[in-house]
Amino acid sequence: MVFLKNNLIILILFILTGCSSIPKNTANSCSIFNERYLWYQHTKKVEKKWGTPIYIQLAIIKMESDFDWLAKPARQKIFKVVPYKRPSSSFGYSQAVKGTWSQYKKETGNKLATRVRFKDSVDFIGWYTNKTEKILKISKKDAFKQYLAYHEGWGNFKHYKKNKKVIKLAKKVEKQSILYKKQLSKCVNNLNKNKYIIF
Repeated sequence: MVFLKNNLIILILFILTGCSSIPKNTANSCSIFNERYLWYQHTKKVEKKWGTPIYIQLAIIKMESDFDWLAKPARQKIFKVVPYKRPSSSFGYSQAVKGTWSQYKKETGNKLATRVRFKDSVDFIGWYTNKTEKILKISKKDAFKQYLAYHEGWGNFKHYKKNKKVIKLAKKVEKQSILYKKQLSKCVNNLNKNKYIIF
């Protein structure tokens, strides 16, 4: 009985690790989806539901967590040595903070959503970019300004020109989104052919 219980725990851990491990090449959208085909289905669903392009979803996650499901901001240090608290509650693929994540769950009714699940994370990004378009009139295809709003928040967006560091990050997201888009154009037909595969 103990043997079976231990094997079951090992199996569950193996499944969780396998599903949540970081893709080998996070800079290539085709490579990501060839390794994680269900992720393609999730991002495709978000694009259809919220109108946020797949390449924008990926570019935001690439910048925020580099596809690390357990990503957190580095701890601040006292006197540059002693570990202190983290600068924010950002967590998971999307690096959503607790307050905004709670708002997302409340508005979408997705009460069981978790920041460590890729499916929920991309849906959150779709929801957020959709609200950004409504609130700030920024196109969901504008990777640069969408990321600025994502990073700074809707209220602080108007001050982004004073923050050179954030502008630099947004330019990286824009560049990565263009790259992801080009890559996807070469493999999207094959990805769509696999729609009947059952995992």
